[in-house]
Amino acid sequence: MAWWYVIIQLSKDYPGRIIDMSSIAAPGQAKTAPLPRSAPRARRSVSLAEQLVERLTLQIRAGELAPGAKLPTEAEIIASHGVSRTVVREALSRLSAAGLTETHHGIGTFVREAAPASGFGIDTTQMATMVEVLALLEVRISMETEASALAALRRSEHQLETIRQVQASFGKAIADEAGTVDHDFQFHLQIARATGNRYFAELMTHLGTMVIPRTRLNTAELANLDRKEYLVRVHREHQDIVDAIARQDPEAARAAMRTHLANSRERLRRAQEAARSGA
Repeated sequence: MAWWYVIIQLSKDYPGRIIDMSSIAAPGQAKTAPLPRSAPRARRSVSLAEQLVERLTLQIRAGELAPGAKLPTEAEIIASHGVSRTVVREALSRLSAAGLTETHHGIGTFVREAAPASGFGIDTTQMATMVEVLALLEVRISMETEASALAALRRSEHQLETIRQVQASFGKAIADEAGTVDHDFQFHLQIARATGNRYFAELMTHLGTMVIPRTRLNTAELANLDRKEYLVRVHREHQDIVDAIARQDPEAARAAMRTHLANSRERLRRAQEAARSGA
């Protein structure tokens, strides 16, 4: 049974709650046991990083790690959670992107002070179900299709070169079988910046890397593709967007971004329907 199906079923029983996979343990097993290591290597690092983010997020929200408190060192997190340095660094990067922590180089990572309460906010760290990821994708389709069109009209040569460099870095990461979430997020962020409208970029920065569906779900498995094949497809869709922005063709840029995000939405929608029907 796919793990994303288990999450959906649990979310039905516990609506509105974060599904903390670390709490799903065998009888007699302590919650602080090392994260499972049985998944294939290409998918394991994403899953372990996600679970570590959820554990640390829960500690922050519960006050176990208070605002201003220094997080344990990488070595201490590795020892206490039984994960690799790569997993720890990816998890810390995601916490920072979500606005929960800040890193002072040479000193350490600290829990950020709580931001003043506002009337509206999107907490991507609590998007634990497919329904929530789908809902955010709908928002992104509305926002990012127009952002791509504006970027095509307004981008500078320097901004275009930055987008191309991020796209190239994404391609290299795929070839090297390295992490790609940060490259993917940077691609969308640089397009938002190229609009010349700071609010697009500020909103994308607020959402952070958690806006990328595969930080929450195994999107390659949902597409019935292996990880590399899936990422190559995503990279190709990105290239269509880059080409349209380079040509300064707003309609083509809008269509390419819509196709890219709609493809993700359709894969998730089919998987959701299959789960509901018990397939």
